[in-house]
Amino acid sequence: MKNNRTKLRVRYGETDQMGVVYYGAYAEYLEQGRTEWLRALGFSYKWMEANNILLPVTELHINYKLPARYDDIITITTKLKKEPTVKIEFDYEIHNEENELLITASTTLVFVDAESRKLRKAPDYLLQKLTSS
Repeated sequence: MKNNRTKLRVRYGETDQMGVVYYGAYAEYLEQGRTEWLRALGFSYKWMEANNILLPVTELHINYKLPARYDDIITITTKLKKEPTVKIEFDYEIHNEENELLITASTTLVFVDAESRKLRKAPDYLLQKLTSS
């Protein structure tokens, strides 16, 4: 399935007094990974929302291995688990510059019609892009 890598520098505000990344910041890193994964396919959350699709997170699992620290450059690897249906599932790994594995994670999001607020199938344009590239 489709993979994407995103590099980020850890900002001071994402850390505690010891310079260690606050555990909740990882959810935002994963969101950035998903956003860039989608952008690499030619879409954005903004564009999808303008086209009546919302993507709320319904599950988040993180397994912490080692801490990221202030000013580290981290690499978020985002991998699509399987073809989307009414949900889309991702696996992630975050590594530091020394290629040490910091976390593994997974998320599940669902496709929601913005007007009706009901679940819907993955949009055809996304499925077509996944099978053509």
